[in-house]
Amino acid sequence: MRQNNVIRELEKKRDLARLGGGQDRIDRQHGGGKLTARERLEVLLDPESFEEMDMFVEHRCEHFGMEKKQIPGDGVVTGHGTINGRLVFVYSQDFTVHGGSLSESNAKKICKIMDMAMRAGAPVIGINDSGGARIQEGVDSLSGYGEIFQRNVMASGVIPQLTLIMGPCAGGAVYSPALTDFTFMVEGSSYMFVTGPDVVKTVTHEIVTQEDLGGADTHTRVTGVADLAFENDIEALVQTRRLFNFLPLSNRSGVPSRPTSDPADRLDMSLNTLVPDNTNKPYDMKELLFRTVDEGDFFEIQPEYAKNIIVGFGRMEGYTVGFVANQPMELAGCLDIDASRKAARFIRFCDAFNIPIITFVDVPGFLPGTAQEHNGIIKHGAKLIHAYAEATVPKISVIIRKAYGGAYIVMNSKHLRGDLNYAWPSAEIAVMGPEGAVEIVFRGSIGNAAERERKVSEYRDAFASPFVAASRGYVDDVIRPQNTRWRLCRALGVLRTKQVETPWKKHDNLPL
Repeated sequence: MRQNNVIRELEKKRDLARLGGGQDRIDRQHGGGKLTARERLEVLLDPESFEEMDMFVEHRCEHFGMEKKQIPGDGVVTGHGTINGRLVFVYSQDFTVHGGSLSESNAKKICKIMDMAMRAGAPVIGINDSGGARIQEGVDSLSGYGEIFQRNVMASGVIPQLTLIMGPCAGGAVYSPALTDFTFMVEGSSYMFVTGPDVVKTVTHEIVTQEDLGGADTHTRVTGVADLAFENDIEALVQTRRLFNFLPLSNRSGVPSRPTSDPADRLDMSLNTLVPDNTNKPYDMKELLFRTVDEGDFFEIQPEYAKNIIVGFGRMEGYTVGFVANQPMELAGCLDIDASRKAARFIRFCDAFNIPIITFVDVPGFLPGTAQEHNGIIKHGAKLIHAYAEATVPKISVIIRKAYGGAYIVMNSKHLRGDLNYAWPSAEIAVMGPEGAVEIVFRGSIGNAAERERKVSEYRDAFASPFVAASRGYVDDVIRPQNTRWRLCRALGVLRTKQVETPWKKHDNLPL
Protein backbone atom coordinates (compact mmCIF):
# COMPACT_ATOMS: atom_id res chain seq x y z
CA MET A 1 0.00 0.00 0.00
CA ARG A 2 2.75 2.41 0.97
CA GLN A 3 4.60 1.61 -2.28
CA ASN A 4 1.49 2.47 -4.30
CA ASN A 5 1.28 5.84 -2.54
CA VAL A 6 4.92 6.56 -3.32
CA ILE A 7 4.38 5.70 -6.98
CA ARG A 8 1.33 7.98 -7.13
CA GLU A 9 3.36 10.76 -5.53
CA LEU A 10 6.15 10.14 -8.06
CA GLU A 11 3.78 10.43 -11.01
CA LYS A 12 2.20 13.52 -9.50
CA LYS A 13 5.62 15.13 -9.16
CA ARG A 14 6.53 14.17 -12.73
CA ASP A 15 3.30 15.63 -14.11
CA LEU A 16 3.89 18.84 -12.14
CA ALA A 17 7.44 19.13 -13.49
CA ARG A 18 6.32 18.50 -17.07
CA LEU A 19 3.65 21.19 -16.74
CA GLY A 20 6.28 23.79 -15.83
CA GLY A 21 4.69 27.11 -15.00
CA GLY A 22 1.21 25.89 -15.88
CA GLN A 23 -1.00 25.66 -18.94
CA ASP A 24 -1.68 29.41 -19.07
CA ARG A 25 2.01 30.20 -19.38
CA ILE A 26 2.52 27.39 -21.89
CA ASP A 27 -0.28 28.88 -24.00
CA ARG A 28 1.38 32.27 -23.72
CA GLN A 29 4.67 30.73 -24.92
CA HIS A 30 2.91 29.19 -27.91
CA GLY A 31 1.13 32.48 -28.57
CA GLY A 32 4.52 34.14 -29.01
CA GLY A 33 5.48 31.61 -31.65
CA LYS A 34 7.80 29.74 -29.28
CA LEU A 35 8.00 26.10 -28.25
CA THR A 36 8.30 25.12 -24.61
CA ALA A 37 11.58 23.87 -23.13
CA ARG A 38 10.52 20.22 -23.42
CA GLU A 39 9.05 20.57 -26.89
CA ARG A 40 12.36 21.98 -28.09
CA LEU A 41 14.22 18.93 -26.81
CA GLU A 42 11.72 16.66 -28.56
CA VAL A 43 12.56 18.31 -31.89
CA LEU A 44 16.31 18.46 -31.25
CA LEU A 45 16.87 14.88 -30.06
CA ASP A 46 16.15 11.48 -31.56
CA PRO A 47 12.70 10.13 -30.59
CA GLU A 48 12.60 8.44 -27.17
CA SER A 49 16.30 9.13 -26.58
CA PHE A 50 16.04 11.84 -23.92
CA GLU A 51 16.97 10.85 -20.37
CA GLU A 52 16.09 13.65 -17.97
CA MET A 53 18.11 14.39 -14.86
CA ASP A 54 17.24 16.41 -11.74
CA MET A 55 13.55 16.63 -12.59
CA PHE A 56 12.67 17.10 -8.90
CA VAL A 57 15.20 19.81 -8.01
CA GLU A 58 13.61 22.84 -6.35
CA HIS A 59 15.04 26.19 -5.29
CA ARG A 60 15.82 26.95 -1.65
CA CYS A 61 15.03 30.66 -1.60
CA GLU A 62 12.87 31.80 1.33
CA HIS A 63 12.72 35.52 0.56
CA PHE A 64 9.92 37.57 -1.04
CA GLY A 65 7.43 34.71 -0.75
CA MET A 66 9.49 32.41 -2.97
CA GLU A 67 9.06 29.52 -0.51
CA LYS A 68 5.43 29.32 -1.72
CA LYS A 69 6.46 29.11 -5.40
CA GLN A 70 8.15 25.74 -5.65
CA ILE A 71 8.01 24.02 -9.05
CA PRO A 72 9.94 20.76 -9.64
CA GLY A 73 12.78 21.29 -12.10
CA ASP A 74 13.08 24.98 -11.13
CA GLY A 75 13.06 26.44 -14.63
CA VAL A 76 15.53 24.32 -16.58
CA VAL A 77 15.24 20.87 -18.16
CA THR A 78 18.52 18.93 -18.22
CA GLY A 79 19.68 15.53 -19.39
CA HIS A 80 21.19 13.66 -22.29
CA GLY A 81 20.02 12.04 -25.51
CA THR A 82 21.19 11.34 -29.03
CA ILE A 83 21.23 13.09 -32.40
CA ASN A 84 21.36 10.54 -35.20
CA GLY A 85 22.48 8.02 -32.62
CA ARG A 86 25.37 10.10 -31.25
CA LEU A 87 25.46 11.13 -27.58
CA VAL A 88 24.79 14.74 -26.60
CA PHE A 89 24.13 16.50 -23.28
CA VAL A 90 21.48 19.21 -23.19
CA TYR A 91 19.83 21.83 -21.05
CA SER A 92 16.77 23.85 -21.96
CA GLN A 93 15.64 26.85 -19.94
CA ASP A 94 11.90 27.00 -19.21
CA PHE A 95 10.54 30.53 -19.53
CA THR A 96 7.19 29.43 -18.05
CA VAL A 97 8.86 28.91 -14.65
CA HIS A 98 9.89 32.21 -13.05
CA GLY A 99 10.72 33.57 -16.51
CA GLY A 100 13.45 30.95 -16.90
CA SER A 101 15.55 32.97 -14.45
CA LEU A 102 18.77 31.41 -13.22
CA SER A 103 18.72 30.29 -9.61
CA GLU A 104 21.45 28.66 -7.55
CA SER A 105 19.66 25.32 -7.93
CA ASN A 106 19.14 25.30 -11.66
CA ALA A 107 22.70 26.60 -12.22
CA LYS A 108 23.87 23.49 -10.37
CA LYS A 109 21.75 21.38 -12.72
CA ILE A 110 23.42 22.95 -15.75
CA CYS A 111 26.88 22.56 -14.21
CA LYS A 112 26.22 18.89 -13.46
CA ILE A 113 25.34 18.29 -17.13
CA MET A 114 28.47 20.10 -18.32
CA ASP A 115 30.65 18.10 -15.93
CA MET A 116 29.14 14.85 -17.18
CA ALA A 117 29.66 15.89 -20.79
CA MET A 118 33.33 16.54 -20.11
CA ARG A 119 33.77 13.15 -18.46
CA ALA A 120 31.86 11.33 -21.20
CA GLY A 121 33.54 13.22 -24.05
CA ALA A 122 30.32 14.42 -25.68
CA PRO A 123 29.05 17.87 -26.82
CA VAL A 124 26.77 20.17 -24.84
CA ILE A 125 23.85 22.02 -26.39
CA GLY A 126 22.23 24.76 -24.31
CA ILE A 127 18.88 26.36 -25.13
CA ASN A 128 18.58 29.82 -23.58
CA ASP A 129 15.21 31.41 -22.84
CA SER A 130 15.62 33.32 -19.62
CA GLY A 131 14.98 36.64 -17.97
CA GLY A 132 18.45 36.51 -16.41
CA ALA A 133 19.58 36.09 -12.81
CA ARG A 134 16.81 35.42 -10.27
CA ILE A 135 16.72 38.71 -8.38
CA GLN A 136 15.19 37.17 -5.26
CA GLU A 137 18.34 35.07 -4.72
CA GLY A 138 20.85 37.88 -5.00
CA VAL A 139 24.48 36.85 -5.14
CA ASP A 140 23.60 33.12 -5.12
CA SER A 141 22.19 33.41 -8.63
CA LEU A 142 25.21 35.42 -9.76
CA SER A 143 27.51 32.72 -8.43
CA GLY A 144 25.63 30.27 -10.64
CA TYR A 145 26.63 32.22 -13.75
CA GLY A 146 30.24 32.24 -12.62
CA GLU A 147 30.23 28.46 -12.19
CA ILE A 148 28.79 28.03 -15.69
CA PHE A 149 31.36 30.40 -17.23
CA GLN A 150 34.20 28.47 -15.61
CA ARG A 151 32.93 25.24 -17.13
CA ASN A 152 32.50 26.87 -20.54
CA VAL A 153 36.17 27.78 -20.45
CA MET A 154 37.32 24.38 -19.20
CA ALA A 155 35.27 22.62 -21.91
CA SER A 156 36.55 24.90 -24.69
CA GLY A 157 38.56 22.86 -27.16
CA VAL A 158 37.66 19.63 -25.34
CA ILE A 159 34.02 19.14 -26.38
CA PRO A 160 31.94 21.18 -28.85
CA GLN A 161 29.56 23.63 -27.17
CA LEU A 162 26.49 24.95 -29.00
CA THR A 163 24.00 27.56 -27.81
CA LEU A 164 20.53 28.32 -29.12
CA ILE A 165 19.09 31.69 -28.10
CA MET A 166 15.32 31.19 -28.21
CA GLY A 167 14.10 34.07 -26.10
CA PRO A 168 15.58 36.82 -23.95
CA CYS A 169 19.24 36.61 -22.97
CA ALA A 170 20.47 39.66 -21.07
CA GLY A 171 23.05 40.79 -18.54
CA GLY A 172 25.47 38.15 -17.32
CA ALA A 173 23.55 35.46 -19.22
CA VAL A 174 25.04 36.60 -22.55
CA TYR A 175 28.58 35.58 -21.67
CA SER A 176 28.02 31.84 -21.59
CA PRO A 177 26.83 31.82 -25.23
CA ALA A 178 29.78 34.03 -26.15
CA LEU A 179 32.13 31.46 -24.64
CA THR A 180 30.64 28.57 -26.62
CA ASP A 181 31.64 27.53 -30.14
CA PHE A 182 28.47 28.26 -32.11
CA THR A 183 25.44 30.41 -31.34
CA PHE A 184 22.11 30.34 -33.19
CA MET A 185 19.24 32.82 -32.77
CA VAL A 186 15.58 32.98 -33.77
CA GLU A 187 14.33 36.01 -35.67
CA GLY A 188 11.76 38.14 -33.88
CA SER A 189 11.74 36.22 -30.60
CA SER A 190 15.34 36.19 -29.34
CA TYR A 191 17.74 38.91 -28.32
CA MET A 192 21.04 39.35 -26.49
CA PHE A 193 22.48 42.41 -24.79
CA VAL A 194 24.48 43.28 -21.69
CA THR A 195 22.16 46.17 -20.79
CA GLY A 196 18.62 46.55 -22.09
CA PRO A 197 16.99 49.51 -23.88
CA ASP A 198 15.71 51.09 -20.64
CA VAL A 199 19.17 51.21 -19.06
CA VAL A 200 20.69 52.46 -22.31
CA LYS A 201 18.13 55.27 -22.40
CA THR A 202 18.83 56.23 -18.79
CA VAL A 203 22.62 56.24 -19.10
CA THR A 204 23.29 57.41 -22.66
CA HIS A 205 19.89 58.92 -23.58
CA GLU A 206 19.74 56.71 -26.67
CA ILE A 207 16.34 55.39 -27.65
CA VAL A 208 16.64 51.92 -29.16
CA THR A 209 14.42 48.86 -29.48
CA GLN A 210 15.33 45.40 -28.22
CA GLU A 211 15.56 44.18 -31.81
CA ASP A 212 17.95 46.94 -32.92
CA LEU A 213 20.03 46.67 -29.77
CA GLY A 214 20.47 42.92 -29.71
CA GLY A 215 18.14 41.09 -32.07
CA ALA A 216 19.04 38.23 -34.38
CA ASP A 217 19.61 40.52 -37.36
CA THR A 218 21.97 42.74 -35.37
CA HIS A 219 24.07 39.87 -34.06
CA THR A 220 24.32 37.92 -37.32
CA ARG A 221 25.05 40.91 -39.58
CA VAL A 222 26.65 43.66 -37.48
CA THR A 223 28.39 42.24 -34.41
CA GLY A 224 29.12 38.63 -35.39
CA VAL A 225 28.11 37.50 -31.89
CA ALA A 226 25.70 34.93 -33.38
CA ASP A 227 26.49 32.58 -36.24
CA LEU A 228 23.08 32.01 -37.80
CA ALA A 229 19.50 33.19 -37.41
CA PHE A 230 16.38 31.25 -38.33
CA GLU A 231 12.71 32.08 -38.81
CA ASN A 232 11.38 29.92 -35.98
CA ASP A 233 12.27 27.43 -33.27
CA ILE A 234 11.71 24.38 -35.47
CA GLU A 235 14.09 25.53 -38.20
CA ALA A 236 16.77 26.47 -35.66
CA LEU A 237 16.57 23.05 -34.00
CA VAL A 238 16.61 21.12 -37.28
CA GLN A 239 19.66 23.07 -38.49
CA THR A 240 21.37 22.43 -35.14
CA ARG A 241 20.95 18.72 -35.80
CA ARG A 242 22.51 19.24 -39.24
CA LEU A 243 25.53 21.11 -37.83
CA PHE A 244 25.93 18.50 -35.10
CA ASN A 245 26.40 15.83 -37.78
CA PHE A 246 29.58 17.57 -38.98
CA LEU A 247 31.14 17.86 -35.52
CA PRO A 248 33.27 15.34 -33.62
CA LEU A 249 32.06 14.33 -30.16
CA SER A 250 35.29 15.54 -28.55
CA ASN A 251 38.89 16.46 -29.27
CA ARG A 252 39.85 12.78 -28.90
CA SER A 253 37.13 11.12 -30.94
CA GLY A 254 38.25 11.89 -34.50
CA VAL A 255 36.16 13.54 -37.20
CA PRO A 256 32.85 11.86 -38.01
CA SER A 257 32.34 10.20 -41.37
CA ARG A 258 29.39 8.90 -43.31
CA PRO A 259 29.01 6.82 -46.48
CA THR A 260 28.83 8.81 -49.71
CA SER A 261 28.05 7.91 -53.29
CA ASP A 262 29.95 10.96 -54.57
CA PRO A 263 33.17 9.60 -56.16
CA ALA A 264 36.45 11.08 -54.96
CA ASP A 265 37.74 11.28 -58.54
CA ARG A 266 34.72 13.17 -59.86
CA LEU A 267 35.72 15.79 -62.43
CA ASP A 268 33.86 19.07 -62.85
CA MET A 269 34.50 20.61 -66.25
CA SER A 270 32.45 23.72 -65.38
CA LEU A 271 35.23 24.84 -63.01
CA ASN A 272 37.47 25.49 -66.02
CA THR A 273 35.34 28.55 -66.81
CA LEU A 274 34.58 29.70 -63.24
CA VAL A 275 37.24 32.43 -63.17
CA PRO A 276 36.57 35.27 -65.65
CA ASP A 277 39.28 36.33 -68.11
CA ASN A 278 39.05 39.85 -66.70
CA THR A 279 41.00 39.64 -63.44
CA ASN A 280 38.91 42.45 -61.92
CA LYS A 281 35.58 40.76 -62.58
CA PRO A 282 34.02 38.98 -59.58
CA TYR A 283 32.65 35.44 -59.42
CA ASP A 284 30.91 33.48 -56.69
CA MET A 285 33.36 31.40 -54.66
CA LYS A 286 30.43 29.46 -53.17
CA GLU A 287 29.99 27.77 -56.53
CA LEU A 288 33.44 26.23 -56.15
CA LEU A 289 32.64 25.11 -52.61
CA PHE A 290 29.35 23.46 -53.57
CA ARG A 291 30.97 21.71 -56.55
CA THR A 292 33.90 20.44 -54.47
CA VAL A 293 32.30 18.95 -51.35
CA ASP A 294 30.46 15.64 -51.17
CA GLU A 295 27.00 15.90 -52.74
CA GLY A 296 27.10 19.71 -52.62
CA ASP A 297 26.39 19.66 -48.87
CA PHE A 298 28.10 22.73 -47.39
CA PHE A 299 27.12 24.21 -44.00
CA GLU A 300 28.17 27.85 -43.93
CA ILE A 301 28.94 29.57 -40.63
CA GLN A 302 28.19 33.31 -40.26
CA PRO A 303 26.96 33.76 -43.85
CA GLU A 304 25.66 37.29 -43.18
CA TYR A 305 28.73 38.60 -41.33
CA ALA A 306 32.01 39.61 -43.01
CA LYS A 307 30.77 38.27 -46.34
CA ASN A 308 34.17 38.84 -47.95
CA ILE A 309 35.29 35.57 -46.41
CA ILE A 310 33.43 32.26 -46.31
CA VAL A 311 33.82 29.64 -43.58
CA GLY A 312 31.94 26.42 -43.04
CA PHE A 313 31.89 22.64 -43.04
CA GLY A 314 31.68 20.13 -45.84
CA ARG A 315 32.69 16.51 -46.35
CA MET A 316 35.32 14.95 -48.57
CA GLU A 317 35.02 11.18 -49.07
CA GLY A 318 32.60 11.21 -46.16
CA TYR A 319 34.93 12.93 -43.65
CA THR A 320 34.26 16.38 -42.18
CA VAL A 321 36.50 19.17 -43.48
CA GLY A 322 36.58 22.88 -42.60
CA PHE A 323 36.67 25.35 -45.50
CA VAL A 324 37.94 28.93 -45.58
CA ALA A 325 37.57 30.91 -48.81
CA ASN A 326 37.86 34.50 -49.96
CA GLN A 327 34.70 35.78 -51.66
CA PRO A 328 35.42 38.03 -54.69
CA MET A 329 31.74 39.07 -54.72
CA GLU A 330 32.28 41.13 -51.53
CA LEU A 331 34.98 43.83 -51.25
CA ALA A 332 36.81 41.95 -54.04
CA GLY A 333 37.72 39.31 -51.44
CA CYS A 334 39.90 41.70 -49.39
CA LEU A 335 40.73 40.81 -45.82
CA ASP A 336 39.50 43.27 -43.21
CA ILE A 337 39.07 43.28 -39.44
CA ASP A 338 35.81 41.35 -39.35
CA ALA A 339 36.92 38.77 -41.92
CA SER A 340 40.19 38.17 -40.06
CA ARG A 341 38.41 37.57 -36.75
CA LYS A 342 35.74 35.40 -38.32
CA ALA A 343 38.22 33.14 -40.11
CA ALA A 344 40.67 32.97 -37.19
CA ARG A 345 38.03 31.75 -34.76
CA PHE A 346 36.80 29.13 -37.22
CA ILE A 347 40.32 27.87 -37.92
CA ARG A 348 41.05 27.55 -34.20
CA PHE A 349 37.86 25.53 -33.71
CA CYS A 350 38.86 23.18 -36.52
CA ASP A 351 42.36 22.80 -35.13
CA ALA A 352 41.08 22.12 -31.61
CA PHE A 353 38.90 19.26 -32.88
CA ASN A 354 41.28 17.81 -35.47
CA ILE A 355 39.22 18.88 -38.48
CA PRO A 356 41.37 19.35 -41.64
CA ILE A 357 41.30 22.81 -43.23
CA ILE A 358 41.04 23.54 -46.95
CA THR A 359 41.59 27.14 -48.07
CA PHE A 360 40.51 28.62 -51.41
CA VAL A 361 42.50 31.81 -52.05
CA ASP A 362 41.54 34.84 -54.10
CA VAL A 363 42.71 37.83 -52.11
CA PRO A 364 44.02 41.16 -53.47
CA GLY A 365 45.24 42.27 -50.03
CA PHE A 366 44.06 43.83 -46.80
CA LEU A 367 41.35 46.48 -47.01
CA PRO A 368 42.98 49.95 -46.93
CA GLY A 369 41.68 53.04 -45.13
CA THR A 370 41.80 54.97 -41.88
CA ALA A 371 38.77 53.15 -40.46
CA GLN A 372 40.59 49.82 -40.70
CA GLU A 373 43.93 51.15 -39.46
CA HIS A 374 42.46 53.09 -36.55
CA ASN A 375 40.37 50.10 -35.45
CA GLY A 376 43.40 47.83 -35.33
CA ILE A 377 43.62 45.88 -38.58
CA ILE A 378 47.25 45.10 -37.69
CA LYS A 379 46.29 43.35 -34.46
CA HIS A 380 43.18 41.70 -35.90
CA GLY A 381 44.98 40.56 -39.04
CA ALA A 382 47.61 39.02 -36.78
CA LYS A 383 44.89 36.82 -35.29
CA LEU A 384 44.44 35.15 -38.65
CA ILE A 385 48.19 34.68 -39.06
CA HIS A 386 48.35 33.20 -35.57
CA ALA A 387 45.46 30.83 -36.21
CA TYR A 388 46.92 29.40 -39.43
CA ALA A 389 50.48 29.23 -38.10
CA GLU A 390 49.36 27.57 -34.86
CA ALA A 391 47.14 24.94 -36.50
CA THR A 392 48.64 21.44 -36.71
CA VAL A 393 45.78 19.72 -38.55
CA PRO A 394 46.16 18.92 -42.27
CA LYS A 395 46.19 22.26 -44.09
CA ILE A 396 45.69 22.43 -47.87
CA SER A 397 45.23 25.53 -50.00
CA VAL A 398 44.35 26.21 -53.61
CA ILE A 399 45.18 29.64 -55.03
CA ILE A 400 42.35 30.30 -57.47
CA ARG A 401 43.26 33.76 -58.72
CA LYS A 402 44.86 36.61 -56.76
CA ALA A 403 47.25 36.13 -53.86
CA TYR A 404 48.92 39.48 -53.28
CA GLY A 405 51.22 40.87 -50.63
CA GLY A 406 50.84 40.06 -46.96
CA ALA A 407 47.42 38.56 -47.64
CA TYR A 408 49.11 35.83 -49.71
CA ILE A 409 51.21 34.88 -46.69
CA VAL A 410 48.25 34.97 -44.30
CA MET A 411 45.99 32.66 -46.32
CA ASN A 412 47.67 29.38 -45.34
CA SER A 413 50.80 29.87 -47.40
CA LYS A 414 53.68 27.40 -47.39
CA HIS A 415 55.46 29.79 -45.04
CA LEU A 416 52.82 29.18 -42.32
CA ARG A 417 53.27 25.40 -42.49
CA GLY A 418 50.73 24.78 -45.24
CA ASP A 419 51.07 21.06 -46.01
CA LEU A 420 50.05 21.02 -49.66
CA ASN A 421 49.61 24.21 -51.65
CA TYR A 422 48.15 24.10 -55.12
CA ALA A 423 47.38 26.79 -57.68
CA TRP A 424 45.11 27.02 -60.67
CA PRO A 425 46.68 28.28 -63.93
CA SER A 426 44.76 31.53 -63.37
CA ALA A 427 46.68 32.23 -60.13
CA GLU A 428 48.64 35.45 -59.70
CA ILE A 429 51.07 35.42 -56.77
CA ALA A 430 52.97 38.65 -56.21
CA VAL A 431 53.70 41.52 -53.86
CA MET A 432 50.86 43.43 -55.49
CA GLY A 433 48.78 43.45 -58.66
CA PRO A 434 50.68 43.98 -61.95
CA GLU A 435 49.05 47.37 -62.61
CA GLY A 436 50.01 48.79 -59.23
CA ALA A 437 53.49 47.30 -59.39
CA VAL A 438 54.20 48.85 -62.79
CA GLU A 439 53.05 52.25 -61.54
CA ILE A 440 55.59 52.07 -58.70
CA VAL A 441 58.50 50.41 -60.49
CA PHE A 442 58.31 52.57 -63.61
CA ARG A 443 56.97 55.72 -62.00
CA GLY A 444 57.28 58.67 -64.40
CA SER A 445 59.04 56.69 -67.13
CA ILE A 446 56.08 55.17 -69.01
CA GLY A 447 55.49 56.97 -72.30
CA ASN A 448 52.02 55.86 -73.37
CA ALA A 449 49.18 53.41 -72.71
CA ALA A 450 50.59 50.76 -75.09
CA GLU A 451 53.93 50.77 -73.30
CA ARG A 452 52.16 50.57 -69.97
CA GLU A 453 50.18 47.51 -71.10
CA ARG A 454 53.33 45.86 -72.34
CA LYS A 455 55.09 46.37 -69.01
CA VAL A 456 52.04 45.10 -67.11
CA SER A 457 52.10 41.96 -69.25
CA GLU A 458 55.84 41.53 -68.69
CA TYR A 459 55.43 41.91 -64.93
CA ARG A 460 52.59 39.40 -64.87
CA ASP A 461 54.66 36.83 -66.77
CA ALA A 462 57.79 37.44 -64.71
CA PHE A 463 56.34 37.63 -61.20
CA ALA A 464 52.59 36.92 -61.04
CA SER A 465 52.49 33.55 -62.80
CA PRO A 466 51.88 30.48 -60.58
CA PHE A 467 54.90 28.83 -62.21
CA VAL A 468 57.22 31.37 -60.62
CA ALA A 469 56.03 30.39 -57.12
CA ALA A 470 56.08 26.73 -58.17
CA SER A 471 59.70 27.05 -59.29
CA ARG A 472 60.59 28.21 -55.75
CA GLY A 473 58.65 25.36 -54.14
CA TYR A 474 56.08 27.73 -52.61
CA VAL A 475 53.38 26.01 -54.67
CA ASP A 476 53.51 22.20 -54.80
CA ASP A 477 51.66 21.86 -58.09
CA VAL A 478 49.68 23.81 -60.65
CA ILE A 479 46.47 21.87 -61.18
CA ARG A 480 43.61 21.94 -63.65
CA PRO A 481 40.42 23.40 -62.12
CA GLN A 482 38.40 20.36 -63.22
CA ASN A 483 40.63 18.12 -61.07
CA THR A 484 40.31 20.13 -57.86
CA ARG A 485 38.08 17.69 -55.97
CA TRP A 486 40.06 14.54 -56.59
CA ARG A 487 43.40 16.26 -55.94
CA LEU A 488 42.06 17.50 -52.60
CA CYS A 489 40.65 14.07 -51.70
CA ARG A 490 43.98 12.47 -52.48
CA ALA A 491 45.85 15.09 -50.43
CA LEU A 492 43.55 14.59 -47.44
CA GLY A 493 44.15 10.85 -47.62
CA VAL A 494 47.92 11.36 -47.56
CA LEU A 495 47.70 13.75 -44.59
CA ARG A 496 45.22 11.74 -42.51
CA THR A 497 48.01 10.43 -40.25
CA LYS A 498 49.88 13.73 -40.05
CA GLN A 499 51.71 14.44 -36.78
CA VAL A 500 53.50 17.63 -35.72
CA GLU A 501 55.84 18.17 -32.78
CA THR A 502 55.43 21.58 -31.16
CA PRO A 503 57.45 23.26 -28.40
CA TRP A 504 56.12 22.77 -24.86
CA LYS A 505 54.13 25.73 -23.63
CA LYS A 506 51.46 26.43 -21.06
CA HIS A 507 49.46 28.24 -23.72
CA ASP A 508 50.09 30.75 -26.48
CA ASN A 509 49.50 34.50 -26.22
CA LEU A 510 46.95 35.12 -28.97
CA PRO A 511 47.02 38.75 -30.22
CA LEU A 512 43.68 39.63 -28.67
